[in-house]
This record gives sequence, structure tokens and C-alpha cells, in this order.
Amino acid sequence: MERRLAAIMATDVVGYSRLIRADEEGTIAALRALRADLIDPKIAEHHGRIVKLMGDGMLVEFASVVDAVHAAVETQVAITEHNAGLPEDKRIEFRVGINLGDVVIDGDDIQGDGINVAARLEGMAEPGGICVSGMVYEGVRDRIDIPFEDLGEQQVKNIDRPVRVWRWIANAGVTASVSAKTNEPFQLPDKPTIAVLPFVNLSGDPEQEYFADGISEDIITGLSKNSYINVISRNSTFAYKSKSTRLRDVSVDSGAQYVLEGSVRKAGQRIRVTAQLIDAASNRHLWAERYDRDLDDIFAVQDEIVGSIVHALVGTDGALERSARQRSIEASTTTQSAYDCYLKAREFYYRHRDAGGSLAAWSVGIEEAEVLFEKTIELDPGFARAYSALAWLHLQRFKLLLTASFESMEQKVLDLAFHALRLDPDDYRAHMTLGRLYSYQGKHAKGRAEFDRALRINPNDTNVLAVSANALVYCERVDEALERCQRAILLNPNAPDWYWWTLGFSYFHLGRYEEALEALERMTAPDQARRVLAATYAHLGRLDEARHEAEEFMKVVPNFSIKEWARTEPYTDPNELQRYVDGMRKAGLPE
Repeated sequence: MERRLAAIMATDVVGYSRLIRADEEGTIAALRALRADLIDPKIAEHHGRIVKLMGDGMLVEFASVVDAVHAAVETQVAITEHNAGLPEDKRIEFRVGINLGDVVIDGDDIQGDGINVAARLEGMAEPGGICVSGMVYEGVRDRIDIPFEDLGEQQVKNIDRPVRVWRWIANAGVTASVSAKTNEPFQLPDKPTIAVLPFVNLSGDPEQEYFADGISEDIITGLSKNSYINVISRNSTFAYKSKSTRLRDVSVDSGAQYVLEGSVRKAGQRIRVTAQLIDAASNRHLWAERYDRDLDDIFAVQDEIVGSIVHALVGTDGALERSARQRSIEASTTTQSAYDCYLKAREFYYRHRDAGGSLAAWSVGIEEAEVLFEKTIELDPGFARAYSALAWLHLQRFKLLLTASFESMEQKVLDLAFHALRLDPDDYRAHMTLGRLYSYQGKHAKGRAEFDRALRINPNDTNVLAVSANALVYCERVDEALERCQRAILLNPNAPDWYWWTLGFSYFHLGRYEEALEALERMTAPDQARRVLAATYAHLGRLDEARHEAEEFMKVVPNFSIKEWARTEPYTDPNELQRYVDGMRKAGLPE
């Protein structure tokens, strides 16, 4: 007999018999239309499953209490608005009850006390209202902005224990567009926010796209190092590449008040870069410039653009941070062929990483980028960024289970990252890589120090925020991890899959499995999420789905072993490691 934990919603039409007696055909037609136009779409929108129809009512199953409550409230609000233009004797109103409980699976049907409680709660609700059990309310109280009134413990028919009941206050100004608190869990600091669109390649040669993209990304990095502004991540702004997009739409999508756009023309050893800073709301140009320079001056051009933008947005205060940018320029390569090779390596890595997000594509990208970064170092052994990029690739190999062992990767990463920092102490990517490596080693204090150093150098880098969030989960600082990951997603609205993985991982270790599932299901490539998805489904009691995810994961990583995996997991709390292991075991992953 299979069981699972589920949120159950029971609904019933108020005064159905009276409506049928008055107008049987009209009532049935109106109820059918309400279901088709309002009720069923809301249930589907919030991932519900209609288990059965019962005359004038229905039973609906949700995996998440947040989804169940949102579906119920938004449906009731929509029906109230629909009824506003009808005579009272033609209005169809519903009562709704929601409970969280253990259910028994019986084919497509479900049975159990959890359903009985939901039905009793529905009977206690007012017309157009909702009653939920105490377990439901505790599951949503800090995660949604919907008012409930405590009715205390109530004795309900055929249930041998009192049930704590909460009633939705339908007249408290709630609208159909109710939003979860978890959708806005963290607000960006009140600073100017800028989005840098990919610079247009005007060279007439499609093969030069990587060069224009590289300049755009380096400008984003330069701006990110300034603590006076918020900078939207490359991953989000590059979603607009080769698209005709209104600046106002970019602003709305990303939350940026300001947009930088530009172009690059490369011809022989000469380069022309144009850039313009625009207030997206008014479409007013705040600053514009054109640079005609030798190719060797490209880093100076980037620094001048960054300095001009910072001055335009925050005035002279931002100039205090110019010294860090200048040190970064001094540590850059003066060998144009090395910079060119570095940009090609970076573009190759991004292209394969984002090609559907599959592990196979990502693996190819890592291998090819590694060859090009090594060539970059041959061309200029003093180029710090090539060493830190190569160190990160080796770490990624291990993370994606593409490296045979931790030990085979460990020393390579240390040597490359430390060499990068000897060349450029402000190479924040090297600090980030060391932070991640120390976390894997269980040296959490050293890891946090490296992450903090990286964020002091580049407070806007979303990769540092997300990577450090992942590391913080291991050392019992999950709330801090959640905040960093949420900030990363705000700065990167088109966040890559692994951000959502990290958010789901954080929720998983807070025991908030429904939210973990919601985050993990945002990923476009399930291969990377299957292991934690399997554990999450298992903890939710959804064992069929857990086993499916485990089976699919084993197709991708056939040699996976819980024992070998756990050996290198750096949890400071053995109970948190056990939480993960228990979930994987229940899902059927091999020891």
C-alpha cells in the first residue's frame, strides 16, 4: 500500500440543490462554464490534480500547500468578481477546505483521514470562503501574504481529535494576483541598477562575435566591482542578444533603471567602440562616447567606459574605487593574441554550458575551453585570469562528476588559483575558486574568508553569490545561503539552472521540500537536478517520482555510489548529510 503526503482541497457549491430546483439546465451549464473558464485553469496553473468530481464538488491534490492555498484564494476571488454582475439567484458560490495529510494511493484515487478532514473544513467555510487546517497554515504563514483568522481547535465529525482551523478573511483586500512572499524574499539595496546589453558586432565578420561579447562581459565585470551600483548579470542581459528589444522592456524584465548599449568594430589592429548610457524610463541619454583606438588599448577603453558610467550614475564618490580597476588593468595581458584566445575559450565554455544545459554538452565545453585557456597561458604566462579560469574548470569537472577523484583535482586547483593571485591579488574568481575548494575540503572558515574577499572585490558578481550560498549550506548557515542565492537571482533574472539548484538545495536543507521542488522544477535541464530531486520527492513521500528521478540519474552517471559520494561531502552537521542520504536511499539510488 503506497502512501504520500499531500495537500488536499475539497470544494462544494453553496445551495446547489436550491439552484438545481430553480433552473437545472442553467445551473449545470453555468457550473460547467465556471470550471472551464476559471476553476480548472487555476488548478492547473498551481500544479494541482483533480482527483474526482462529486456532483457539485471536487477533490484536488497538490504537492505544495503554498500552491493549494494560492489556487483556492485566486479561484474564490475570480468567482466573486464573476458573480458581481449577476443576480443573486444566479450566483454560484463555493466553500473550500484544505488539509495537509497522509493519503493512501488507490489507482488514480486517494483515500484516508487527510481527505475526510479537508471535507469537514470545507463544510465549516463561509460561502465564497476557505478554511484550512493548522498544518496548512503553519506551512504557509511565513511564505504568502494572505490573511487568515484563527478559529481555534474545532471538533469535527468522524475525526477523533480536535482540528485547529484557520479561516481566510475574504474581505481583506486580497486580489486575484496574490503573490508569494518567497517570490520577493530579498530586495536589492537602494542603488542605481544597470543592465549592459551585448555590444553589437559591426565588423562584418560573424566570427568576431566572441570579441564583441568579451568586451561586453568585461565592462559588466568592471561595473560589478563598484559597490555604489547594482549590476544585472551577463547571463540575463545576454538573453537579449540579436533581438530587437525595447529598452523599457529590458528595464521591466531586469529591474534596471539604466541600460548601456554599444557596438564594436574590429579591423586589423584598430578598434572602434561606441557606448551610450540611457535612462530606460525616459529614454534619455545620460552619456555617450566613441573610442577609436589601437587594439592594444582595449583594456584602457573598457576602464574609461566603466569610469564614465559610474561617474554619471553616482558622481565622484564612485571614483574612490577606481584604484581597484586600475590594478586589474595592470594585471591584464598586453599580448593581444592571448586576450583573443582567452575570449574564445570563455565563449566556447558559455555556449556549451548553455546548450540545453545537458551534462554531455557542458563536458564538451569544459574540455575545449581547457585547451584554449592552456594555450592562452602559453601565449602570456603572466595573464592571471587564464589561470583562475582554468582552476575553475578543474573544479567544475569534479562538481559534475567528470573527474575520477577529489584528490586528482585538488592540487591542480590550488596551484592554478594561487598562481593567479600571485599575478593579481584582486582576481576575485581565484578567491571564489579557493573558497569552493576549501568548502569541499571541510575548511569552512577559510572558505568563507575567500568568498568574503571575492565579494569585497566584486560585490555584484552573481556567480560568487550563488557559489558561496552553496558552500554555506554545508556549514549550517542555510538562512544566509538562502539570502545570497535570492540576491543572485534578483541580479540575474534569467538565472542559469545551477542557481535554481542551489536555491532548491538550500530549501531542501531547511526541510522546506515543497519550495525545494518548486525551485528545482525551474531548471530547464533535469539531468543536473535528478539526484536532489529524487531525495526531495522521497522526503515528500512521492516515491514513484523519486524512483523515476533516481533511474534517470543513473543513466547519466551509471557508476554513482551513495557511499563514495558521501565520502567527500563536507557537511559540518552529520544529520544534514543523513537527510540527503536518507532521501537518496528511499529513492533507490545504489549504496
